[in-house]
Amino acid sequence: MRKFLEGSHAVAEAVKRCKPGVISAYPITPQTHIVERIANFVANGELNAQFINVESEHSAASVVLGAEACGVRAFTATSSQGLILMSEVLFNIAGLRLPLVLVCANRALSAPINIWNDHQDAVALRDSGWIMVFAENNQEVHDLIYQAYKVGENPKVMLPVMVNMDGYILTHGMEPVDIPDQALVDKFLPPYNPPYKLDVDNPLSLGLLGDPTVYLETRYALQKTLEEIKDLIPKVGEEFKQLFGRKGLEFVEGYKIEDADSVILAMGSVCGTVKDFVDKKREEGEKIGLLRIIVYRPFPKKIIYELLKEKERLFILEKAISLGMEGPLYTEVKSLFNKPSPKMYGFIAGLGGRDITFNTLEEMLKVGKDKEVSCYFLDVDHSLLKDEFYV
Repeated sequence: MRKFLEGSHAVAEAVKRCKPGVISAYPITPQTHIVERIANFVANGELNAQFINVESEHSAASVVLGAEACGVRAFTATSSQGLILMSEVLFNIAGLRLPLVLVCANRALSAPINIWNDHQDAVALRDSGWIMVFAENNQEVHDLIYQAYKVGENPKVMLPVMVNMDGYILTHGMEPVDIPDQALVDKFLPPYNPPYKLDVDNPLSLGLLGDPTVYLETRYALQKTLEEIKDLIPKVGEEFKQLFGRKGLEFVEGYKIEDADSVILAMGSVCGTVKDFVDKKREEGEKIGLLRIIVYRPFPKKIIYELLKEKERLFILEKAISLGMEGPLYTEVKSLFNKPSPKMYGFIAGLGGRDITFNTLEEMLKVGKDKEVSCYFLDVDHSLLKDEFYV
């Protein structure tokens, strides 16, 4: 079945078919349409679940933590300041090894207050122990919901998954989305049956005090799981592809990189623009390509290295900044290579929802021809930078 949907509703349709027993969320722009539509499904009897209203994102995360701990598949969604307010609980969810799925409608962080898209919110939680994936379009974000539960609920994984979609660009953008029959989803995603849960008939405890004799081992176990999951993710993606007839989850997507001298690296919806730009530059005779990072955590180090080790130039374009350092993606890509090859250039663009256009990308290539940069801000209006901005 194909529907013309905004991205938020594409997410809600997928969540409904995954049959969570508990949903809890607090409304925040641009995430609100997701849980609003799911609440309608529950109220109309289309989804047999408890939708629990709460007073904050922190409480919403606590509710779904409790549900997962009791062996119930759960879902939540948030954005920006809401994700940061949840952060205390999100670290707990990963540490408790609870395979929650959360959709983050990516949005800039305050201050100043900004409700438009960038990736700063999700990137700020990159060290929390969550699996993190970034969608390019509405079909992909719909499909990632099914695969996120499949990966996270694997008994050898038992970790939460954050599915990231660009706020407004995807959440409120309309696209055709293929929606599978419920029977097909049921075949791919069986009922949640965790290997451990809170149960009065078989009592156990979760999240007790971890003193210095055991805490280190919990972090080690999380790290080892995230390393070993690299074998599972492509298997889940291939199973999805065989059953649904669409591309499944991959760590990265290469676009015309085989013969490219220069490769742009990016995440999220901007990659659609970059693909069109790559086509334009190739018509002009430039051998350029795109490597789209889909799975950000665990970071696919070996895959990126093998694909790019023979390239001449890498342009890392990102919608986030590690203030006082450089772009986080640039830092991680840089760590994979020994100079002098390939040459690497780090660019920050699109913060707070500023458009990334062909002119932005042309500026990026032009700067790269003149010098190596690690943290170059594109499209800066220097006329706005008065003295008070530096106070």
